[in-house]
Amino acid sequence: MPSAQFLRFLLAGGVAAAANYGSRFAFSAVLPYAAAIACAYVVGMIVAFALMRQYVFSGSGQPLLPQVARFVVVNALALLQTLAVSLLLARWLQATLGEAQSEAIAHLAGVVVPVFTSFLGHRHATFRHR
Repeated sequence: MPSAQFLRFLLAGGVAAAANYGSRFAFSAVLPYAAAIACAYVVGMIVAFALMRQYVFSGSGQPLLPQVARFVVVNALALLQTLAVSLLLARWLQATLGEAQSEAIAHLAGVVVPVFTSFLGHRHATFRHR
């Protein structure tokens, strides 16, 4: 059975992932696919940090700037995972589904992949209590 903290992480992460995924379509109107993914990821990170600090990891009692720095590092690693999955899967699916559908499906998969690594990174690095 997943812990209550992990369930809150999934809920907060789901809201952040929706912001990430949804904003990518807006960014794609003016940016190349990879750049749109990176910009959308920043949108998701801002939403995720606010929700996770307040509701998941009880980080509001800790200094803000060190948490932000660690959050960015953990998410930079997750962004690499997201980009790798999104770009490779989109290329693989494009011949079958076409560009728009392959990019949408690939980006969704790319957003889901780092869920567990991000949880562990945030639990043990970003919001750890000293």
